[in-house]
Order: sequence, then C-alpha cells, then structure tokens
Amino acid sequence: MARPVEGSLGRAPGLPRAATGRGLLAVLLDRERVLGWLLVAPVVLLLLTLVAYPFAVAIGYALSDRTIADEGVFIGLENFANLLESQIYRQTLRNTFLFTAGAVTLKLLLGLGLGLLLNEAIPFRRTLRAAVLLPWIVPTVLSAIAFWWIYDPQFSIISWVLIELGLRETNVDFINTAWPARWSLIWANIWRGIPFVAISLLAGLQTISPSLYEAALLDGATPWQRFRHITFPMLLPILAIVMTFSIIFTFTDFQLVYAITRGGPVNSTHLMATLAFQRGIPGGQLGEGAAIAVAMIPFLVFATLFSYFALARRKWQQGESND
Repeated sequence: MARPVEGSLGRAPGLPRAATGRGLLAVLLDRERVLGWLLVAPVVLLLLTLVAYPFAVAIGYALSDRTIADEGVFIGLENFANLLESQIYRQTLRNTFLFTAGAVTLKLLLGLGLGLLLNEAIPFRRTLRAAVLLPWIVPTVLSAIAFWWIYDPQFSIISWVLIELGLRETNVDFINTAWPARWSLIWANIWRGIPFVAISLLAGLQTISPSLYEAALLDGATPWQRFRHITFPMLLPILAIVMTFSIIFTFTDFQLVYAITRGGPVNSTHLMATLAFQRGIPGGQLGEGAAIAVAMIPFLVFATLFSYFALARRKWQQGESND
C-alpha cells in the first residue's frame, strides 16, 4: 500500500508541525521577526509620510526658485548664498540664537528651582504640581493673546503697576521697540516652557534614592553639598535631555512670536521659523522660505547628537557599557 506524501494533507511542506490546523497568519505571527516588522510597519509608514516626504519636498524647494505661481527651476545652492548676503537673515540668525540662549538658560534655572521646591514636603504639594502644568497645556495662541494684552503700549498691566508705584511716569513700549520686544518674547517663552522643565526634572528627582541623602546627613553634609555631590550629578543626564528638547522647542518657536509681534518692529524679532513662513507663504517665495527652514537643520542635528551623548552618559552612570 502506497504511503501518503508528507505535506499533501494537513499542512504545507515548509511549515512546522505546529501549523497543522492553524491559519498561515497565526503561524507567521509566532515568528518574532515577522511580528516585529508588522508592529514597526505603521510607525515607518507614518514617518515616511509625515517626515521623510515633506523633508524631501523642502530640500527640493530649497534648491529651486519655486514660487507660489511658478514651479521654478533648479538653481542649486543659490538660495543659501543669497541668505548669507541678506542683512535681514543675518539679523534673524542673531535673534534666534539670542532668543534660544536667553530663554533656555532661564527656563533651566527657574525650572530646576521649581522642581526642587515641588520635591519638598510643602503644603498643597499635589495641587501645586497640577497647577504648574497650566501654562504648558493652555493653547499657545491663547497665551500669546494674553501676553499681547500684557505688553500693550496703552493698557499694559505692567506699565500700570510701575506707574502706580512711582517707578515710571509713562507707559513702557514693550513691542514697538527692538530690545524690549525681544526680551518680552523671551519672557513669554519662559513662562510657557518652565512647566515642561520643572515637571521633567521633578520626575528625575523622584528617582534619586533617599538613602543617599540619609548617608550624606550622617556625614554632616550641608544642603549645598548634598545638591552639589548628589542631586546635580544624579540629575545631570536628565537635565541634558530636558535641555536638548528645550533647545529644539525654543529654536523652532513660531506661534508665540508670530502672534505677538509678527517679527516686528522692522524685522527685529524675527526668528528663523517666522522668517521662513513670511518669505514662503505671504511672500510667495517658496524656494527662499524652504531654504531658511532647511538652514535650521544643522543646529537641530547638533541638539539631537547632544541628546545621544547624554543617553550614553546615563548608561555609564547605571553601570552599563556605552556600546
């Protein structure tokens, strides 16, 4: 009597015996490599659609003289060369670095202080922790409108307080003169960004073992010594990550600046993001606007590399290798 050919009944020749009576999809899902690709595929698709494709289009626009009314032609690096010769672009570059450096520095200092305060056993600590998040969760446009009213040349509450205290005789013109407008935007950005820094650092503070502080107290360490030798070193990797994200958020800020000053007075508060929008959309010069946006990439790449090395330090601190 002839023996049945294996694989002709019950299962395919290339599948394991466990596949008998089961669907092909179930068998494939049991394989880690296949399951891994299936889980990663939606994320990869989103990145290709929402990041890679727009990035490629922006590069193409930046290398052309495309406008809203004309598809344009390839001109190479001419847009970037024109930017370096533009006084407005050089001023915008200085404004962006001043805005980023001033806002990030003060956000880190004030956010660290607030995080340390919220980590202490103070009354209504949970309520205060929740309230601190309000500036962060309020829509940016609403925050901008509030600051626009605060900085109004005629109805500014700050000017009213200063006049009532006898410190000034006239209102302060916050947004119609260059340097007051720059610092007004920096303080608005600080107010909005402090919650992110404070809550992130508070989460880091919660991970520090209390036994370290108890041992330091037994050794007679002062509060400053405990902060310098325990808190700050243990918090440094998280501080580096928070600093990196804060730099990226601040460097690419658009809504707050555009809603309050629109880059004025006379381009004195333009950041690279607002100038790129102004040249590309209202100005119709899509190629020039894309070139300004692409010129931001090297700085953002540097911030990302900074984050990577901070993570490497974190691994070293936990006793792992940096490989």
